[in-house]
Amino acid sequence: MINVIWLLLMASGIIYAGMNGRIEVVTASAISAAKSAVELAINLIGIMCLWLGIMKIAELSGLIKVISFVLQPIVGLLFPSVPKNHPAMGAIIMTISANMLGLGNAVTPLGIKAMQQLQTLNPKKCTATPAMCTLLALCTTGFTLVPATIIALRSAAGSVNPTEIVGPTLIVSLVATIFVLIIDRLCRAVFRR
Repeated sequence: MINVIWLLLMASGIIYAGMNGRIEVVTASAISAAKSAVELAINLIGIMCLWLGIMKIAELSGLIKVISFVLQPIVGLLFPSVPKNHPAMGAIIMTISANMLGLGNAVTPLGIKAMQQLQTLNPKKCTATPAMCTLLALCTTGFTLVPATIIALRSAAGSVNPTEIVGPTLIVSLVATIFVLIIDRLCRAVFRR
């Protein structure tokens, strides 16, 4: 479906440029956009290496364990059906930790691993459990303390102050997370199995 949408967007742009007699703009814009995309990707390599290195240092220094220790009681309340020492609990905490550090690229594989662990606790394999729904909701809102990926993107795009996004991101992600947790609890109460 997404390919059809892209095709329609490109075709409409080319037809519109042709109708206005400015078809050369299409070629110039396509080449310019491709060049910008490559430059942005190369700039992101260094920044992403920096943040991934910091994440690795945090893991090796034990900071991740401290975060896990702090989050354990909260996560236990959010996921009461998951046993305390089950591997799913560790995977959930790692997913939430990566979200809090704004490492969007790291959240996806950790979230998939957490879902796989939660599936081992699922008595009905074809139906998502409430814990799975809660994890998906938390990953979607993504409470973020340090939006590292957004800072990296803004920095790579030449922003004068790439960190000015920290405050609004913190407020918006906190409000969204609280709202989604309230909705999650209401849904659990209304659609109790």
